[in-house]
Amino acid sequence: MLDVKDLSVEVGPGGARVVDGLGFRLDAGDMLALVGESGSGKTMAARAVLGLLPPPLVTAPQSVIAFDGRDLTRLGAPALRAVRGGEIGMVFQEPMVSLNPAMTIGEQMAEGLRLHRAISAGEIRDRSLAMLERIRIQHPARCLAAHPHEFSGGMRQRIMLASVMLLEPKLLIADEPTTALDTLVQRDVLDLMVELTREKGTAVLLISHDLGMVSHYVRDVVVMREGKAVEKGPSREVLRSPRHDYTRKLVDALPRRSAGGARGAVSPEPLVELEGVVIDYPGRARLFGRTDAKRAVHGVDLVVRRGETLALVGASGSGKTTLGRAIVGLVQPSAGTIRFRGEPIDTGHGATARRQRRDMQIVFQDPYSSLDPRQRVGSIVEEPLKLDRGLTRAARRARVEEVFGEVGLPLAFLDRLPHQLSGGQRQRVAIARAIVRRPAFVVADEPVSALDMTVQKQILLLIRSLQARYGFACLFVSHDLGAVEQVADRVAVMEDGRIVELGERDAVFDAPAHPYTRQLLDAAMLLDRSFAGEGQAAQQA
Repeated sequence: MLDVKDLSVEVGPGGARVVDGLGFRLDAGDMLALVGESGSGKTMAARAVLGLLPPPLVTAPQSVIAFDGRDLTRLGAPALRAVRGGEIGMVFQEPMVSLNPAMTIGEQMAEGLRLHRAISAGEIRDRSLAMLERIRIQHPARCLAAHPHEFSGGMRQRIMLASVMLLEPKLLIADEPTTALDTLVQRDVLDLMVELTREKGTAVLLISHDLGMVSHYVRDVVVMREGKAVEKGPSREVLRSPRHDYTRKLVDALPRRSAGGARGAVSPEPLVELEGVVIDYPGRARLFGRTDAKRAVHGVDLVVRRGETLALVGASGSGKTTLGRAIVGLVQPSAGTIRFRGEPIDTGHGATARRQRRDMQIVFQDPYSSLDPRQRVGSIVEEPLKLDRGLTRAARRARVEEVFGEVGLPLAFLDRLPHQLSGGQRQRVAIARAIVRRPAFVVADEPVSALDMTVQKQILLLIRSLQARYGFACLFVSHDLGAVEQVADRVAVMEDGRIVELGERDAVFDAPAHPYTRQLLDAAMLLDRSFAGEGQAAQQA
């Protein structure tokens, strides 16, 4: 179905190559994965297949992209446009960006059918409704009239997949389709993608950095580094017995359970205490009154001890981020008590609130949106120190340089803007800002969810080393059970705003008591688990 030979992508004709001499073959109805770190060239290789390279990138003249017997690099614009969507579909990493926020779901699903299929408006609507029912969307007719922002990330990705598969393409390119989704939704979307493509005999080119997921779903894999293929073959063979040093590096970066007690003994003394915490979100305003309020957190009792890492895990919408924000005073509880060092959290603006907030910090999920894009990163990290009027400018500068060294950032980055850094570097800046005042408690809200495996490992090791040095307690909010296994002392599992299981990490992972915990663990596509037995997708293949 797809035979790529000597594919090179250049920065302008004859310029530097971001993809260099790549070749691979994909048969009809089969699945192939391109894997590698961010910047390895895997997404640009996939975009080159469709002729969607951003300027100034161009495909080198010697490249051959043979699709169903035609070389796509030799097609004119009208013929290539007919192939895009009609014969080759693509699902992008972030559906909120690839779906038009100003158009309804029905309009967007109909667009491809109008362009590539000569059918009536009534048949377009019937096919759209049937596909939404097929992907198990509740109230499909209502969905057609809704806009993308009215759905969760998982629902948006299912809708994006449905829009692409409506045209029954011969080839589906899926570019990191589940990176930012929680464990249960990720498994659901991937299972759905496999079901739909097998029903239609569609070949799948999967772009991913998640080796655990790749080993579970994909038969063959191509490992890319700096634009070149360094290893290829059956996925389970390549990932179980890697031959190239780079592949071994990727496999070594996979989550592995850390040794207990690596940071020393955890104090039994409570630092943060929650009793009966309830958090309600008010309903939407309407012409006559409001809609019903939504309860995000239901009567939670929880204790974070001094020096420990307590992981708060659960699916999207379980209330874990809301609870973490409430602890640091960013969300006002509707009922219950939150105490820090024995005194209630003050959510006001007085001296008590300022004193408490100096000792509590938060690292947000997306550093790009939490860092001021117009502010130099050195100034961003220095800003919390300006609240301490006893520090001179020179002392603040020295402290910023010290913390840059602690988080592994060169001093040359002090004068850079956030967009000039990679995702992992931006997250290091966010961590530096959080620890620059030596807090006693840090909330880490999904700090590695959007990072590739090797950068995830670096950030998690950084958090552990800083905690060992300064002894702060950490509430680690995450849906990534692989990351939790590496950093947690205890684990609290949250479902629909309630804590359903709480215990030591090893006990929760090895002998889960609650069905929801077992469901999360079953859905976690960790590489070692997938090698322990053949995955469902591999069995069907």
